[in-house]
Amino acid sequence: MCVIVTGISGAGKSQAIKCLEDFEFFCVDNLPAPLIPKFADLILESGTSMQKVALGIDLREGKFFKDLSKDLQKFKEKKINTWILFLDADHGTLVKRFSETRRRHPTGKGIEEGIKEERKSLREIRAEADKIIDTTNLTLSELKEMVASSLPTTPERNLHISIYSFGYKYGIPADADMVWDVRFLPNPNYVPSLHHKTGLSQAVRNYVLKKKEAPLFLKKIFSILSFCLPKYIKEGKSHLTIAIGCTGGRHRSVTIAESLASYLKKNEYPVAIHHRDLDHSEIL
Repeated sequence: MCVIVTGISGAGKSQAIKCLEDFEFFCVDNLPAPLIPKFADLILESGTSMQKVALGIDLREGKFFKDLSKDLQKFKEKKINTWILFLDADHGTLVKRFSETRRRHPTGKGIEEGIKEERKSLREIRAEADKIIDTTNLTLSELKEMVASSLPTTPERNLHISIYSFGYKYGIPADADMVWDVRFLPNPNYVPSLHHKTGLSQAVRNYVLKKKEAPLFLKKIFSILSFCLPKYIKEGKSHLTIAIGCTGGRHRSVTIAESLASYLKKNEYPVAIHHRDLDHSEIL
């Protein structure tokens, strides 16, 4: 299998490559796109010694996208399984990362202008990606977990599921395939004894789940997923990201996300759960 790693500058492409190295992939970072066909031949010539390969590709020059599409088709013709991982982050986070490291943007332009130009040039490859990881709020260990849970484990591409809890006040996760709004559920934030607790505490979970709306809502989600997930697997989808949102991302969304993860694990789906906004100190 060959994993193509690309994305917006500053979003964590090199860190993702390092994660893949830890998973025993043979990795080459910053491979110019025109050299991909030669590398494909090298993979074939190596026989079984290069079964897991990851290529960090610089695609800032939009003209390389059409060439990459042709190259990936050659991979398929040579029966090399390919999988595209795209790293992204929100604009403010990218600006902050460049400012903190005092790096120039690779386009040679100002940071903000360079980010906008690069994002525009990478729209097509982003749309073609098998998995998009939004690194805005991820630590390195969380990125590693996301990369691990995203990778197709077999040619049949078993479906891996990532569940995010989040607060709408901090924005919807950019890589979500499904988004569920649970702000209609009773809010523990207004209960003095629960205000500073989170959905990881049993007291908050009991408060949310004892209301009739929550079990009914979960039942409907379970029904939808029991219908959709086998269809996704049949279609060849390798990763699904589900986002559960409430106002601040600390109470209701965490409770429902944990319940959903428990259900999916019982049904033997690989699941990774991330509570994105759990550590925000401000609570509405």
